[in-house]
Amino acid sequence: MITEVFTANQLKKEAPVFGQLSFDDHEQVVFCQDKDTGLKAIIGVHNTILGPALGGTRMYDYATEWDALNDVLRLSRGMTYKAAITGLNLGGGKAVIIGDPKKIKTPELMKRFGKFVHTLGGTYYTAEDVGMETSDMDTVREVTPYVTGISEAKGGAGNPSPVTAYGVYMGMKAATKFAYGTDGLEGKRILVQGIGHVGEELVRLTSEEGANVVISDINQERLTEVSSKYGADIYRGDDLYAETADIYAPCALGATVNNDTIDKLKVKVIAGAANNQLANENIHGSLLQKKGIVYAPDFLINAGGIINVYAEIEGYGRDQIMAKTQNIYDTTLDILNKAKATNMTTNAAAISIAEDRITAGKNKQ
Repeated sequence: MITEVFTANQLKKEAPVFGQLSFDDHEQVVFCQDKDTGLKAIIGVHNTILGPALGGTRMYDYATEWDALNDVLRLSRGMTYKAAITGLNLGGGKAVIIGDPKKIKTPELMKRFGKFVHTLGGTYYTAEDVGMETSDMDTVREVTPYVTGISEAKGGAGNPSPVTAYGVYMGMKAATKFAYGTDGLEGKRILVQGIGHVGEELVRLTSEEGANVVISDINQERLTEVSSKYGADIYRGDDLYAETADIYAPCALGATVNNDTIDKLKVKVIAGAANNQLANENIHGSLLQKKGIVYAPDFLINAGGIINVYAEIEGYGRDQIMAKTQNIYDTTLDILNKAKATNMTTNAAAISIAEDRITAGKNKQ
């Protein structure tokens, strides 16, 4: 038994997978490689007590393979809680493909990845995520039925991004009501960081309600495009986190709420689409609580996407998709009120509700 406290580098040597802090009792981690297509992928299956694991595939040019492993572990764990708290009969899983999608993504690579998914026999269903398009899921569907988020023309629910954004919008309004006493966004200054498919739709929804939206992204062309479409202001300062605003909406990659940024934040609400926004959910959840910032748990309010693709498995229609997504508003308010009543962080309150449902499912087995 290893009893010493290790540094990160030592931990990698002693326990390269099980020793990862983000491993958190995953059921399976599958490493996939194919020399012919250049595929290097990792599939994480966190929990299947409530049903098959479902979660998108992210294609990203990670700096190291350790970063990719940590990402898939954190994301798949988040999917377990996302499905549980949303009331879906699903478990949590996720996949990452290592590499720049603009450089190495090909139909052959996607099909080879699909074949790896197929070997899991339905334990894991994949879907669209960062670096992926609906058309990529259509390609994967050619080699396996264990894929969701395919195009409507092929019988699927289509691009989940608009539904994801609508759920974030509902969660944002609920958090705004909790913080300000009313859920109206008119006149509120909202910092939207990351304007991909989901971020852009969130900009549209909030702008149409009369919010003063400020957008930030590494892609200057996207900034100009989205700004001209919706009248949003482009952030041109040096430190977005130090800006005075009402709401911060992180919609890019995770861990933007951390030791460096929390001290700077001058907002009353954090509600965005990014996964794993808290670099450390315990430490940074507590710091937000002490600072009086209302945090809408990301795995709850960005659940619209999984609701959308789950429809392909369960066979329900658009009206039910939108009704289930709209319910994120009520669930968010319930969690914020529970956190206040029990003096828990909002993230801990959300996790406790999700874990109660998973435990109940386990007891029925």
